[in-house]
Amino acid sequence: MNPTTFPALPVLLVDDEAQFLFSASLSLNSEGIDNVVECQDSRDVMSILSEEDFSVVVLDMLMPHLSGWELLPTIVRDFPDIPVIIITAVNEVKTAVDCMKEGTFDYLVKPVDKVRLVTTVRRAIEVRDLRDENTRLRDYLLSDKLEQPDVFSEIITQNSVMRSIFQYIEAIAENALPVLITGETGVGKELIAKTLHRLSGRAGELVAVNVAGLDDRLFADTLFGHKKGAFTGADAARDGLVEQASGGTLFLDEIGDLNMESQVKLLRLLQEGKYYPLGEDVPKLTDARIIVATNRDIDALMKAETFRRDLYYRLQTHHIHVPPLRDRRDDLPLLVEHFLDKAARQLDKNQPMVPAEFFTLLGVYHFPGNIRELESMIFDAVSRHKRGVLSMKSFKAKIGNQDLASRKSEDENGRENALPFTDLLPNLDQLPALKDAEKLLIAEALKRSDGNQTIAAQLLGLSRQALHNRLRRARKSVAK
Repeated sequence: MNPTTFPALPVLLVDDEAQFLFSASLSLNSEGIDNVVECQDSRDVMSILSEEDFSVVVLDMLMPHLSGWELLPTIVRDFPDIPVIIITAVNEVKTAVDCMKEGTFDYLVKPVDKVRLVTTVRRAIEVRDLRDENTRLRDYLLSDKLEQPDVFSEIITQNSVMRSIFQYIEAIAENALPVLITGETGVGKELIAKTLHRLSGRAGELVAVNVAGLDDRLFADTLFGHKKGAFTGADAARDGLVEQASGGTLFLDEIGDLNMESQVKLLRLLQEGKYYPLGEDVPKLTDARIIVATNRDIDALMKAETFRRDLYYRLQTHHIHVPPLRDRRDDLPLLVEHFLDKAARQLDKNQPMVPAEFFTLLGVYHFPGNIRELESMIFDAVSRHKRGVLSMKSFKAKIGNQDLASRKSEDENGRENALPFTDLLPNLDQLPALKDAEKLLIAEALKRSDGNQTIAAQLLGLSRQALHNRLRRARKSVAK
């Protein structure tokens, strides 16, 4: 097990009873909360808090010298970011109300239940972490600076939305809470996960696994491992990926495809930091951070009752949505240059120049496969390239075929789908004349293609000659 302690900032236990300090520390340690400082003399509390930052203070109310009632207002005033959990022997509503009025996070009644103690401390740690992250995020956004820009070098972008995502990543990177990354196929979700891990400062590895298609037993065996003899063929014990990610990060891709039984196991892992290897009755603890990603619509999955809402709420504590390439077209020049250089080096060719209309053509394409698709398109073109300027033939063929496919798509029963703008027609009070509609469509196509007639014709599903003839007739009609 990696020696990483949890939480990063210690928990301070304050009680004059040595037996309570021992049992509380033992209870917390057994559940993975092993960064604990004990204080038996309440007079030392303020000096301890002044010398070191803490995630939580667990404070007994009745102590000699300085009682918890006397210490509480001072702690809340001088250290407002530290949640305070009160321990009291009095189980009264008035006591609870008074504690909350003074700014207490929660209160527990002696004898303290182990499960309640662990759960309350864990919640307080999460609240402290979120407060710290909100402060860091505010500072990042106000400064508009990145503390470690070199860490993001693998993600090629100049887009303002992506920069905001980078600032958010820096703000949450050192936290242990789970992260949900959403976005279409090919937008770079795994790169985001790798960057998060590098910024986290965790000593362990980033362990990645695609969970799509794993049945429940294979999921449990892959993540949690098994003991010898757990099932037929289990001739030796095997550690799972959770164990391999100890002290580091576990990245689960395609989480939207996980079946319901496996979702329950993942939820337990997130809530309790525990898991059971197959065949084992004793749980293991993990300090691995969990990052998940999906290209699926989680809201739609929850409505269809194929994804658990409680799991979603646990996962989306931190949510990063990576925009598709069509929403960050200002990145096209950088990405094209990067992939041209990469393709030329890997294919041992001179880097070709691109024609002037190249970016105009790419600018009208929807890129359903996003950055991954752009990379494959460029590699294909460079592999065919001989010399001089890069040919646009393969790009035009790809984009033309895609445009044609989108216009003639069929549903699962083989019926031709309606055109994407059909839903707009019922909202029109008056239909335009065919001649006017044609003018509007041609004008919009020319606008989108920066006046390039070849590309405009492709958008309209016409040949270049057919578009040229329509433009010529329009000019003659105006001249008359």
